[in-house]
Amino acid sequence: MTNPIAVFLALVIFAALGYDLVFLNGQVSLFLARKLADLIEWLAFWR
Repeated sequence: MTNPIAVFLALVIFAALGYDLVFLNGQVSLFLARKLADLIEWLAFWR
């Protein structure tokens, strides 16, 4: 994974968490945490 891809993924993840905290009052945090774990596992596979 290149640095620009890593930065882009980090920005997307932080934006999703920020959206969850501001607009959804943290109700979807567990869902996002599970999806983040799946994403990390998927990225580790392609490494």
